[in-house]
Amino acid sequence: MSVAVIAAALALTTMLAAVLYGKSRRIQALEAQLQAAAADLQHLQQACSRLAPATVVQQLIVDSKSSDVAGTAERKIATALFVDLVGFTEMSERLEAVVLVSILNGYYERMTDAIDEHRGQVGSYVGDGIVAYFGALQSNPWQCDDAVRAALSMREAIRAYNVELGREGLPRLSIGVGIHRGPGLAGLVGSRQRREFSFLGSAVNLAARVQSLTRLHQVDILTTEALRAEIDKSIILVPMPAVPVKGFAEPVATYAVKGHVRAEASIT
Repeated sequence: MSVAVIAAALALTTMLAAVLYGKSRRIQALEAQLQAAAADLQHLQQACSRLAPATVVQQLIVDSKSSDVAGTAERKIATALFVDLVGFTEMSERLEAVVLVSILNGYYERMTDAIDEHRGQVGSYVGDGIVAYFGALQSNPWQCDDAVRAALSMREAIRAYNVELGREGLPRLSIGVGIHRGPGLAGLVGSRQRREFSFLGSAVNLAARVQSLTRLHQVDILTTEALRAEIDKSIILVPMPAVPVKGFAEPVATYAVKGHVRAEASIT
């Protein structure tokens, strides 16, 4: 083999090595970019999960690829829960903004934890109120029990939170919870720019009305006849007088939730 041939072979080998090295560097750079993008996506999904359930976030991603604003929705029988702070307006006028926000954040956190722990989904925060759904996002045959038990957990959470607030010389909190079960439309609603998961229908409206009746009946948790036959028999219900409510032709009968049979001796 001549020197010229050997030199040419060496040159070709060097060139191929340079090409392969360049490709290897580009592949490494692409892999690094993909890993960074995957990490960014994970952080984004984690951030979005604070605003909506993971299932909703995934559906929003799917819908974002479509020009259909209507999105997906289906008719379901679900349970709606409304929780509201009693006397919040008066409290907001007496406390500094930074203190009020701190109290509200603690309240939101505890109420949301109670909802999450009982397979519910927060629909939205409305002022000092929270709207939650059970069985709307995913089918749940125990939705009524879950909703009532979530409300009882809220009661206990507020009691514990009040102990903390008392140590700091801050006012105690009281809640009113209304729960109702019925048919509605569950899905993503909104515009191309903003959507949220919601459960729409008269069942949700009645749950809101029932929540407002907690002040009239001077109790903290009220349910309707629609839940009475569905919830666990160990939960103590006390019937309240039927009263007319706005938007409904017939007076609405409600039941105050006192607690569990095993805790009856401690109920006052």
